[in-house]
Amino acid sequence: MPLAALLDVVLEDPALRRALEAPTAPRLDLTGPDGLRPFAVAALVRQGRTVLAVTATGREAEDLVEALGSLLDPDRVALYPSWETLPHERLSPRADTVGRRLAVLRRLAHPSSDDPATGPLDVVVAPVRSVLQPQVPGLGDLEPVALRKGDDVDGGLDAAVRRLVDISYARVELVEKRGEFAVRGGILDVFPPTEEHPVRVEWWGDTVEDVRSFKVADQRSLGEVEHGLWAPPCRELLLTPEVRERAKRLGERHPELLDITDRIADGQPVEGMEALAPVLVDDLRLLVDELPRTSTVLVLDPEKVRTRAHDLVATSQEFLEASWATAASGGQAPLDLGAAAYRTLVDVREHAGAIGLPWWSLSPFTSDEDLDDDTVVLAARRPEQYRGETGRAVQDVRSLVADGWRVVLTSPGHGPAERMVEVLREAEVPARLVDDVAADPGVSVTTSCLETGFRSELLRTLVLTETDLTGTRGVGSKDVSKRMPSKRKNAVDPVQLKAGDVVVHEQHGVGRYVEMVQRTVQGATREYLILEYAPSKRGQPGDRVFVPTDQLDLVTRYVGGEAPTLDRLGGSDWAKRKGRARKAVREIAAGLIQLYSARMAAPGHAFGADTPWQRELEDAFPYVETPDQLEAINEVKADMEKPQPMDRVVMGDVGYGKTEIAVR
Repeated sequence: MPLAALLDVVLEDPALRRALEAPTAPRLDLTGPDGLRPFAVAALVRQGRTVLAVTATGREAEDLVEALGSLLDPDRVALYPSWETLPHERLSPRADTVGRRLAVLRRLAHPSSDDPATGPLDVVVAPVRSVLQPQVPGLGDLEPVALRKGDDVDGGLDAAVRRLVDISYARVELVEKRGEFAVRGGILDVFPPTEEHPVRVEWWGDTVEDVRSFKVADQRSLGEVEHGLWAPPCRELLLTPEVRERAKRLGERHPELLDITDRIADGQPVEGMEALAPVLVDDLRLLVDELPRTSTVLVLDPEKVRTRAHDLVATSQEFLEASWATAASGGQAPLDLGAAAYRTLVDVREHAGAIGLPWWSLSPFTSDEDLDDDTVVLAARRPEQYRGETGRAVQDVRSLVADGWRVVLTSPGHGPAERMVEVLREAEVPARLVDDVAADPGVSVTTSCLETGFRSELLRTLVLTETDLTGTRGVGSKDVSKRMPSKRKNAVDPVQLKAGDVVVHEQHGVGRYVEMVQRTVQGATREYLILEYAPSKRGQPGDRVFVPTDQLDLVTRYVGGEAPTLDRLGGSDWAKRKGRARKAVREIAAGLIQLYSARMAAPGHAFGADTPWQRELEDAFPYVETPDQLEAINEVKADMEKPQPMDRVVMGDVGYGKTEIAVR
């Protein structure tokens, strides 16, 4: 927490101190620059409050989480992401999004004392979209599948498999994406939606013998997972007996929905089934309902949040009026799904007040007519934006230091921070690079993820970030998402399909796309992809399958090299084709095992580990490494330090940093 001491300085502001003397005040509007956002949140945490920080967008929420890591324990700050879909779209949110949401709700309802990653939370950062959306009640009470090395599990592997199925994990032959699991003998592979890599659990009888992470690309182990497997559910609407029974009764009352309700009643997850939550469960709740009663809601840039909330509510209403349920019955909606629509921001604020949660805001500006007893103006303003004018920035810093100010410069990367120190020293401005900023006057340079700083005449303090100095956003190691794609890369886009394109249906095999049509069946109008297969009898036209557009996840593009023959519906062609592919994969795997065994036995030169001179060279590079670069660097170095010959190729487009990797 490099900026913890700077929080003590900010708390010297008399206006902020007065505001914090009554942390349970039902309404308070703070006015201060954007750079004070993380400090205002951290100040409320200091008062013993749990904070729900509301931002206008998901990107702002991610930035705030990173910035708070410089002021608070990062393990006690979490992002509550929003769905990528609207409540009434016939699309389900991604498994990793659902898993991260449910992990936060679990930590709010039942924090763990064993692992900081699942322990109590001080701050939940959420985009306004998450705050407006009603959700199924009791999500925080859903128990994840938790397995640690040495655990004795009643029922063993079979019990763990049943539990994963109950919380909507899909069983596959080979784990490739989040929300999947596979079983091979006494080995259980699971890809939790909250993890960067899947986890492999090895069993000995009913005892967990080992828990290790592994790579999706080659299925090779990466190392032991200290905290074990922690797998939250992958869906927010679980197919409990009560939900399945309600779906069955719903289908009886509304035959036009049987294609969905029958599958839910049979216990099969359906794409977009979350839209039916209002009629399958009772009493949807809001995020504010899940917070401890010692919480405070802090809305950041309320005008921007208000505008975003208005747009979301309007869009949600449009989708509700033109939803798939309405279209399925010729314009007369058979179901009232309004309970799942976004609430207005006013409704959420009133509901928070009704349950006793204070509703505060931090705005970058306030007009004179808005000033009242509930408005507190903080003694800080936005700093000067230098936009790369280094000489002017150095001159201003020199003048402030001479007047006894404390100046803090921050950068996301260690290399740029070192260069800041060099530039200041060359200009005869004493500066030091520190891990933790002190409250003393002078110039301190450190690494943090603050996006912008602030200037306070009263506190005689200036905070400048790399963005303030250069006009461009600093690149941190977390800027590039490490999440695996949740959908297959060769999934079809019906808009881009052309007549005659070869596709593969998961159940029927290789076919040819004909066209997309609209048909009305039992009063429901839907769009279908027509796929043509080989004729069942010679001389007859090819058989056809009508695939509803809500089942596009079952269809992928054919990626083989040669032009394939079409499979016959109901025949054994597809099963034989898959069998031949599995046999070929096993043969290739056996050959690779022999090849790698020979390579591992060959002698090579083991290079030494990094030296201080190596680290000094790396810190001098002008850019912070991306996650992909870091992964390549670490893997190449690890191979070079082994006594076996390295066999690796580093590939990348022009300008993507291959030379930097090679030099390192």
